[in-house]
Amino acid sequence: MAVEDKTVERKILLKRAFSRHRLFEIGKSLGIAYFNRFTSEWDIDEDQAALEIASVISDTQLKEVFERQSPHEWVLFRGKHYTFEDCSLLLQGSWKTIESNLHQVRKEHGKNGLAVLKRLVDAGKSCGLKEIVTDLKQGLDPVPILNELERLKIVVVSYKGDQYQEWKVLEETAPLIRSELGMTPRELAPSVTVLATAPSEEKGEVDYLALERQEIEKMDAAFDEFLNTLLKNRLDSTVKFGKTLSITTLASYLQNLFGPILYFDSLLSITQQYGIADVEIVHQRGKTGMRTGWNLSLFGEPGTGKSFSTRDMILGKPDAKVFPHGIPGRNRYAGGMTPARFIRIGQAYVNRTFNFVVPEFNDWFKYKGMVEPLKLAMERGEIKYELHREVIGPYRFNNFFSVNYNVATYGRGYEVTVQDPNFNAIEDRMLCRLHRLTKQRFIEIAQSQMRLAFGEIDIEKGAKQIRDHLTLVYAIETGHPLVKARFPHKPVMITPQAYDIIEKARNAILERIPREVVTFSARLEDRAMRFACAASLLNYFQSDLDYIPVSEDALRYATQLYVEEASVRSRQEFKPEEVLAEIL
Repeated sequence: MAVEDKTVERKILLKRAFSRHRLFEIGKSLGIAYFNRFTSEWDIDEDQAALEIASVISDTQLKEVFERQSPHEWVLFRGKHYTFEDCSLLLQGSWKTIESNLHQVRKEHGKNGLAVLKRLVDAGKSCGLKEIVTDLKQGLDPVPILNELERLKIVVVSYKGDQYQEWKVLEETAPLIRSELGMTPRELAPSVTVLATAPSEEKGEVDYLALERQEIEKMDAAFDEFLNTLLKNRLDSTVKFGKTLSITTLASYLQNLFGPILYFDSLLSITQQYGIADVEIVHQRGKTGMRTGWNLSLFGEPGTGKSFSTRDMILGKPDAKVFPHGIPGRNRYAGGMTPARFIRIGQAYVNRTFNFVVPEFNDWFKYKGMVEPLKLAMERGEIKYELHREVIGPYRFNNFFSVNYNVATYGRGYEVTVQDPNFNAIEDRMLCRLHRLTKQRFIEIAQSQMRLAFGEIDIEKGAKQIRDHLTLVYAIETGHPLVKARFPHKPVMITPQAYDIIEKARNAILERIPREVVTFSARLEDRAMRFACAASLLNYFQSDLDYIPVSEDALRYATQLYVEEASVRSRQEFKPEEVLAEIL
């Protein structure tokens, strides 16, 4: 059934103006049944949530919501029925003004003006000059036309830097412009599909690949929007903050929040976020073949803070006053996703690099035959998988994982509860951290919960600074066009001394293991070194060198990781503190 265009406009306006958390609050306050099914804003679909609100809210209520809540400061909306401009919501549209202005453009610039506008409408996204001049008359300078279109409120500047600028047509304005240009209508759509029954993934009744490509577009838009705002409003403060940031100052910030035990898990999660940029690791004579990206696993008993350290710290949990520290638009939450669906949608991520956050990793191994494709995924290899009615792939997967799973712990060591005997091949391809519910961890969890509940832990400022720095470094190191001309890409450089300390740790460990057989893989050293290199990316702004040297502090934390994980894998046949005291 068609959705009234006024409702669709309200949906677009609400989603643009408010965060997921705000939409959740608005829906709850209005008593909408859709929201009563969920306990957290992370459970809702933003498109569906905005549409549910838009379907029931009156204009008077809408006005009250915008006065009571805090819309994003950058919001601009010029629709047929609503206008939001200069931080003010008007219950009247902008189309009549825009229509009149379009006639002025046609009169003053003729076919050239219409050609520039058509190019932007066709693109359906922000475009720079290079994209706009494609297919235009040779020698045509579109800048004067674009400046006029902006002045007349027909297009907007979506990004403006020192040497680079982008323009776009607002989604709600596009139907009017298409009509005026004689183009095929493209209706504003609610972008939500309601299914009467849950379809079978095996039968392929839903095109999950197409849906996932839409999800990627949303994540890309979220990243670009965040980076855009950062560059316009917080660039200088972010660079200044970056000159003081290191793995040590990050650890100190987290220790002050959570204590001397819990902090380390969040330190791992945030450091992995830096590694997602997948920066090349080099030495003085050339390439190493290594990069900074790695997979993270926090495993242990239930209730030990695993999900908090990954999902909540990276994605945020505003109702608990936990603000996101992770890269916006680069973490794909996979809670509730089946492994078969993951393998199918993985094709949408070819030549892309995201991080998949999987909170209940155990569940993926209730399905037979999952170890091999997931092992290939973690090796960034070529995946091919056969279902009853289709063959998926082959395709190459270049993404990373941050996972949690439960195990049974004992006085010494642990037992995996996953039944697949080959699961150790998955563990071997991740940087793992065991959570044991000791008295000290129990006390820190209880105290953190209490301090969060009473507002005694202030995460907001630190989270915003770290997230800004992380996003900027990621954009620089991945060559994002908005920063490519401003900041140089820098590889991470390791030295022989970096391997010397790992070798000392290895020798000290092997001396303490009485058996001939070693129960941990040499891959553990590789993961530790990648951690050190990812942690060194925090130092990007601290020197003018054309590379980032591996820092001593990063190596110290990497060595601690290596020794403690080797102890866990060896069923604690040696005390890690004794090894660390000897070599550090």
